[in-house]
Amino acid sequence: MFTQLNPPIPLHVLDKGDGLAIGLIDYGPEHNLIWITAIDATGEIWCAPNPKVRMQANWSMGRGKSEAVEASRRRMASTKTGLGVDPASEPCTGCAEGLTVRG
Repeated sequence: MFTQLNPPIPLHVLDKGDGLAIGLIDYGPEHNLIWITAIDATGEIWCAPNPKVRMQANWSMGRGKSEAVEASRRRMASTKTGLGVDPASEPCTGCAEGLTVRG
């Protein structure tokens, strides 16, 4: 079952970043929920399984910062994955042209 979330829910996808969940897929009792999330920093859309998703902190709701989210942010900062891409990986041929700096 697919559910469009209205309004979207602010989430953090571990090792991808903060974003807005715009939909949810429930394949049934033998599967994780799948959160369709637009990542803020990159605009990428990720279908993240439930164990990789955390709610963002919300002071007014009494929800503090998650240690898992903070650890994820530290890992992303240390590996410079602010764009959601492993810096050691090479871009695909189609992407490489778009990444070329033009003068």
